[in-house]
Amino acid sequence: QVQLVESGGGLVQAGGSLRLSCAASGRTFSAKAMGWFRQAPGKEREFVTAITWSGGSTYYADSVKGRFTISRDNAKNTLVLQMNSLKPEDTAVYVCAAAAYGLGSTGLRSEYGYDYWGQGTQVTVSS
Repeated sequence: QVQLVESGGGLVQAGGSLRLSCAASGRTFSAKAMGWFRQAPGKEREFVTAITWSGGSTYYADSVKGRFTISRDNAKNTLVLQMNSLKPEDTAVYVCAAAAYGLGSTGLRSEYGYDYWGQGTQVTVSS
């Protein structure tokens, strides 16, 4: 079992930055990849970014490419999302997720490939 706890959300003005963290505990050795998804009010959950735990390959949604950076600290079992140049449309609950099995680039972008989920942290970007 893997437990995921997010932190770092909050309110920021457009153009600002936020840094989200996801602390993983439990059987983290079994996590093959981790990712961030987000869900805005009235919308479906959408993929934001993902990273493979061993090789560190990264994947981004087109909407955040060039503005967001995902990274991981293997020693601390922590996933980090640095968000710059935030826009009002980035407002959502951000949730981190862990995949117990290897996924291809397509699978990493789908919520159905992930086995463990955090509770989420609210990010609000004001215009």
